[in-house]
This record gives sequence, C-alpha cells and structure tokens, in this order.
Amino acid sequence: MLNDELDVITIGRSSVDLYAQQIGCRLEDASSFNKAVGGCPANIAIGTARLGLKSAIITRVGKDHFGNFIIEQMKREGVNINGIVQDPERLTALAILGIRDSEQFPLLFYRTDCADSALNATDIDPNFIKSAKAIVVTGTHFSRPHSEKAQRNAMKLMREKNGKVIIDLDYRPNLWGVASIGDGEARYVKAKQVTEKLLSILPECDLIVGTEEEIHIASGLENTIQAIKHIRKIAPNATIVCKRGPMGCVVFDSEIPDCLDQGIKGTGFKVTVCNTLGAGDAFMSGFLSGWLRDEPISKCCTYANACGAFAVSRLLCSPEYPTSEELRYFLALNDHNHAIQKDEKLTHLHQATTRPHQPTPIMALACDHRMQLEDMIKEYGVSVDKISQFKVLTVKAAARVAENRPGFGVFMDGKFGQDALFLASHKNLWISRPIELPGSRPLDFDGQGSLGAQMVSWPAQHVIKCLCFFHPDDSEELKSKQIRELSRAYDACQRLQRELLIEIICGKNGLLTSTTVATVLQELYNAGLKPAWWKLEPQADQDAWQQINTVIEKNDPLCRGVVILGLDSSMQTIIDAFTTSAKIPYVKGFAVGRTIFGEPARQWFSGKINDEEAIEKMGNTFQILVNAWLKAAS
Repeated sequence: MLNDELDVITIGRSSVDLYAQQIGCRLEDASSFNKAVGGCPANIAIGTARLGLKSAIITRVGKDHFGNFIIEQMKREGVNINGIVQDPERLTALAILGIRDSEQFPLLFYRTDCADSALNATDIDPNFIKSAKAIVVTGTHFSRPHSEKAQRNAMKLMREKNGKVIIDLDYRPNLWGVASIGDGEARYVKAKQVTEKLLSILPECDLIVGTEEEIHIASGLENTIQAIKHIRKIAPNATIVCKRGPMGCVVFDSEIPDCLDQGIKGTGFKVTVCNTLGAGDAFMSGFLSGWLRDEPISKCCTYANACGAFAVSRLLCSPEYPTSEELRYFLALNDHNHAIQKDEKLTHLHQATTRPHQPTPIMALACDHRMQLEDMIKEYGVSVDKISQFKVLTVKAAARVAENRPGFGVFMDGKFGQDALFLASHKNLWISRPIELPGSRPLDFDGQGSLGAQMVSWPAQHVIKCLCFFHPDDSEELKSKQIRELSRAYDACQRLQRELLIEIICGKNGLLTSTTVATVLQELYNAGLKPAWWKLEPQADQDAWQQINTVIEKNDPLCRGVVILGLDSSMQTIIDAFTTSAKIPYVKGFAVGRTIFGEPARQWFSGKINDEEAIEKMGNTFQILVNAWLKAAS
C-alpha cells in the first residue's frame, strides 16, 4: 500500500486481548482464552480496513512474540504498518477480558510501562501524516505528556494540510489514574483534570465521537444535551456523535436542539448481546466508512449501528468486526431484529471474507497416509517408528523443491507425522491435516471423543482435511450418515475458525462420468456444507471440470478452490489430468502422494536406499509434477 493512498491513520493503543472462552463465569474461574489484536486505535484500523478504507496505525509494540503478532495480523488485515515502532525496551500491552453475564464484562489492563504507552513525538513522521485524508486520535493517549505531544503534533500536521481530525474520546478511568489499576471495567469517574485536558483538544477536531458518559467527562456536565451544547460552544464546526448503546446513536452537525432525539439518526438494530467490549470501535469503523466517503450522516449512523450490532453479537473485538460483504448482506436483509449469531450465511461470509491471503497454486506432497504405510512396514518387517521417520523425509523432499516459495505444502497426519508437522511448520509449508478414519465408509473419525476438543490443540494455520467416499448412487441411508459426519466436521471447523478441505472420491464406489462429482458437490452444498477447499480425483474430460466449476461458482463463489489428488496413478495419467484441469478457474493446484513416495518408501523400508536417496527420489518426482502443473496452467 502506498502512503499517498491512505484514508485514515489511527494513533494510540495497541494490545493483545485475551478473551476468556468460558461465558458466564468470573474471570477468576476462566480456564482458557482466545487471542486477538486489541486497543481502540488498533481495532478501528482493522475495522475500517475490513470496510474498504485504506487505513494505517501509529503505535508502539514490543519487540516480542505478541508485538510480532500484532504486526503480522495488521498486515493480514490490509492495514499499513509503516507507523508501528517495535520497542526493544518494553513489552506489548496486554488486556484480559471475560463475560460474567449480559451486563458485566470484567477487564484487566496490563500496561505498566508497556510499549504503546511510550509513544512520543519522534514516532510522528510528518510525511506519513500528510499522506492521509484524516487521523483518529484517542482520549487515553492524552493522559501522558509524551503521548499527548505525539498526538498534538499529528493534529497540527493534519490541520496544516486541511485534513480531518477525528477524536474517539475513549475514556478509561483507570488508564487516567482516576480509578484503581484493577478496575478496568469502570466506564465513568468524574475527574476535573480529564475534563480540562479534553476541553483543550476538542476545538481542533472535526469529528467528536463518544458515549454519553464520555460526552459528560469531555464537557464536565452530566446532563447529556447540556454537555453537547457546551462542546458545541468550544467546537462550533465539529460533527458530534453521541453513542447510546442499544438505542444506536444521535449526531449533531449544526445547532444543538433542546431534545437529544432531535439529532440525526440512522437505522437501529436489535440483537442478542454477547459482549459489549469493543463495540464502540466497531461503531466508529462503520461511521468512518461512510463519513470519510462523504455519505449522508444518516447513512453513516446506519453503518455504525450495524457494525456495533455485529460486535456485541460476537465474542471477540476486532476479529469479529464485519467486512463490507457482510455489512451489505446484513443491511439488505432490512431486518431490524436479526439473530446474527444464528445466520449461517453471515457466519460463512465472515469466515470466508476474513481468511488470510493464500498464494496459489497449491502444490502439495501428500503423505497423510496411515493404513497404506502400516501395510508396508508389515510387509518389510520393520518397526512402526520407521513410518514417522519416513514422513520427515517426505517433508524434507517437499521443502527442497519449495525453496521457501509460497504455495508449496504437505498433507500430513498427527498419528505418525508429528515430527514431520513440526518440520513442515519450520519450513513455512502450507499444511493440511486429516481427521477421517482411514478407509471408513460411512465416514468415521480418527481418534476418540469430540472433534473440536481434538482440533483445538492444532495450529490454526493447519487446514483440516476430511476424506469421504461418496457416490450419487449410494443409498439414502448411507448418504445421510456421511452428510451427518461431514456436517459435524464443518461445524467444528466453523466454531474453531479453521479452514476445512473436503476430499471426495467417487470412482472407487461406482461409475465416474462427467456429471458424477458435480452431482455430489451439489448434494453437499444443498446440505449446507461450504468448505474452504475441495480435493477431487482427476476427471475424464474438461466438461466434467467445467460442471464442477459451475457448481462451485453458483453455490460458494468465495470457495478457495480445488486441488487434484493422485490416487496412486501413473505420472503420465496425472500430467494428462493437469492438462485437462489447470485452466479451470476454481482448480488451484494438486496434492499427490503415493505416485511420489510409494516406490521410495518400499526401497527405504527394505533398506535398499538411504535417507538422502529417498529425499532425492521423491524430490525429483515432485519437481516433475510441479513443472507439469506450471506448464499446463500457463
């Protein structure tokens, strides 16, 4: 992203938020947590980026794992990170949050000498500020002299170029030192020094946004309409936005009436509240998505109210904010009392439009085989630990061909391949990991107990793979059982926000025609399954692939695509399949296994070749397939 393309730069706090996964308990009793980027400016930077604005943030993070996480996540979200400083002397800020009930949200800030609190005037690059149409300053960062100076410098630079200065009042009493350090849940404590500070800032602002309590602290008055009138006196040209929680918002862009309800409003939305923390930042993101595009204030209010509704309906802060696709869908429903959490299309839209960018083609060496390798070691009379050792060699072969280029990967299981999975991660390979019980029909899962409980310990970057032997001519009873199990896998992946790859093999259980696979995919789509990926067997002709492509495009245009499997076919058969399929839009690569590793595995298990020879043989075959794919796709 070029600097001169920026719509908005946010300034101030950035932290890692740890959200208790147990809803309805004390923070003292929480036992596991979800991690997310947090802090008002960071949330707004992400929220506006998701709504199509070109955003950036100026903040400090630690030169630590959590600081790296914030930077990497900002990149994934499309936020410009040129204003992020990594502080080698301070740790990244931390916030720990819980949901006690629908009204109590315990919150602890770990901010003693944290990185973002050290933001200072040297972090403000004049050229960077002047490259944007607007900046967002935040109330909390006026609580310390050095961060106040940084924000005031940014405001001065923005005023000089006739850009917009926006303030989110963002009042946290304990961060101003007027509430106890452990009282992060406190929203309002009257404090003269805070009011005086904010009153000195507001005249320089074009847009002032706050809750009723924040309007009170900014003005020093506790009657809301009188407070807004007082702010109007000192900021005569500012647009003032008063957030009113479930009642939406009211906006004043000229004279202040005697009644709060006489301001400008937008459409409101009644939703079931899960968590109100971070809702104000989602609100601000929605408002800015309209305001910075010069849309009518009433529309800005509607966008803001809708984004706030999304945020309170979901658990986390920034990861839950809507994308522009979600927002358009939601507003088109024209439903003011919508159960966001129960809308399956919204859930799918959210997950599909917030997936990290994935380079394609995917060119993967598949060695998630378990049953076949167990048969081999029995044949050659070697110990089971040899399977694990061999799987490491397959990863080394894949990595040698990949040379750290994106799009290369492996399919690998955890039963025999845990060491191989570790190595694949270190080699930056794309990873897909199976959950099916090998050879099961009807589909069953490997391991015991809950799928979700099993997958929660797997890295989020691992794509969950589920193989199902499914044919259109199967009995309705068999289809029903298979779809039920696939739905379990799909549900577990949605809840854990994992990508699911469904592998379908039809040809082993019936005739494979040009319509067979497309018919199966349509049946699965009809059942509500929308995996991120499909893995499909080679098709006889291009017409079959065109029909598959049509089914995917009709039912889930956000699908990542299809990778072609090998089925232990000859090299020429697979290369011919590449020629037939590589230019089909939704076909994104291949995942071939036994054609690559089958013969080297037999030779290695029997002691005929050593490790290096096995790696070289597999690497050479994999390279031939990579070259064939790239040629077919060109």
